[in-house]
Amino acid sequence: MSSILNQIYIHIAKRWLDLLLSLLLILLLFPLFLMISFMLFLKYGHVFFIQKRPGLNHQIFSIYKFRTMHDLKNESDENLSDEQRVHAVGRVLRKTHLDELPQLVNILIGDMSIVGPRPLFIEYLAKYSTKELRRHKVKPGITGWAQINGGSTLNLQEKLKFDLGYVERVSFLFDMKILKISFYNIFSGRGFEK
Repeated sequence: MSSILNQIYIHIAKRWLDLLLSLLLILLLFPLFLMISFMLFLKYGHVFFIQKRPGLNHQIFSIYKFRTMHDLKNESDENLSDEQRVHAVGRVLRKTHLDELPQLVNILIGDMSIVGPRPLFIEYLAKYSTKELRRHKVKPGITGWAQINGGSTLNLQEKLKFDLGYVERVSFLFDMKILKISFYNIFSGRGFEK
């Protein structure tokens, strides 16, 4: 019976929960969304960062974030390091994870979920083993099992291990656990890094 309920959650209820939570968060955070957009536009002239990422079943979609970096290049016309390109407002947005707010639109569209493996770069697809490709059996998320277990401090193999762990254990209770820890980490100022 619990297996049937879990399948109902995965294939039906999870999407409704995503819609409900994303709509609620958009309504609650809309003034903040406008304020950040206005500040980025006035100070830097650009607001959003849009990039192609692989999602469910390897389908490519456009992920939305607030832009946190300048387009600075060296003499060889190569991008400077991320650390050199992140602007002052971007540092705050990244630290508070507010740069991820536009991904609520990705959830409404149906490209992403609140909880799931973070969408990695397209070029990683060719490097995954058959087992690692299973991370794309679920929609990517704003937060996930890897994010609450180290986040950006993890290397790619560690992230993939946590992502596969999530795919194997996905359930309503597991998602609620990840959400609870994620909200605690954000509001305590801890972020997603250990």
